[in-house]
Amino acid sequence: MFRGILIDKAGDQQTVSLRNLEEFQLPEGDVTVRVSYSTMNYKDALAITGTSPIVRSYPMVPGVDFAGIVEQSSAPEYRVGDKVVLNGWGVGEKHWGGLAELAQVPGEWLVPLQEPFTMRQAMGLGTAGYTAMLCILALEKQGLLPGRGPVLVTGAAGGVGSVAVAILAKLGYEVAAMTGREQEADFLRSLGAKEIVSRSAYSDPGKPLTKERWAGAIDVAGGHVLANVCAAMQYRGVVAACGLAAGMAFPATVAPFILRGVTLVGVDSVMAPKSDRLEAWRRLATDLDVTKLETLINEVPLEDVITEAPRLLAGQIRGRIVVPVVPAD
Repeated sequence: MFRGILIDKAGDQQTVSLRNLEEFQLPEGDVTVRVSYSTMNYKDALAITGTSPIVRSYPMVPGVDFAGIVEQSSAPEYRVGDKVVLNGWGVGEKHWGGLAELAQVPGEWLVPLQEPFTMRQAMGLGTAGYTAMLCILALEKQGLLPGRGPVLVTGAAGGVGSVAVAILAKLGYEVAAMTGREQEADFLRSLGAKEIVSRSAYSDPGKPLTKERWAGAIDVAGGHVLANVCAAMQYRGVVAACGLAAGMAFPATVAPFILRGVTLVGVDSVMAPKSDRLEAWRRLATDLDVTKLETLINEVPLEDVITEAPRLLAGQIRGRIVVPVVPAD
């Protein structure tokens, strides 16, 4: 038997509990992993609280990330004892995820733990950090370089945003951090932000075009925030969009794109090919100041994940939630 958080549903009533599970209940997969660390991401919190229809089949173990040690494998690329990481691929939605002591998945979903990260540090980054790096790679592919102008990061005190601020600052970009929490200003400056931008200035309907400010932007919000960010981009600026915390709608006009040549790039971390994942993790290992990673980590025991989920959705937790499941490093 092993412990895990289980989401179930009877009729319209969802239940969530930490309980003992049997190995035979694990879904199909050619690699079984003893989970050392997992995380709680925004999507996990939505699933646990039932706020949004994240879960596609019941019962479901949430947790879109995990890092652990291979216990059984019929996949040729992994052996017993290997340290591995998983991000995305629909785990916690369609396939049991990482908020349990065991996980069983197809080997092609895994990547080897990248040096010099420990499993705890890998989950300190998790999907959020890996997504932040995918966004930075997208900006670079569009030709954005340090020195061209300020780069705005929305939701900067959250998981994706805080990692993006730290990496961009280390790479030499002039980073502006947008947040709705004024009390996080000192924290964001400690990560390398040069300017703090109030979210309230971007949250309401705005003009099709405003003063040119940003050479680049990483947006986790969507909605009016994304529309207003696009309206404030410099000529041939580029925006990497990866989230919808402020809404799925995009109430914008074509003006920024046809009058200023702005590029809007969508970034998906769930189904990204393995080559992109490995490149993102390789760059994280070289471009992130690991000493700053510790300031982003909030450890929450598996027993407390369910009660912490509403606080995450309410924006009351900065950085990343790491869940020690069966710690092994």
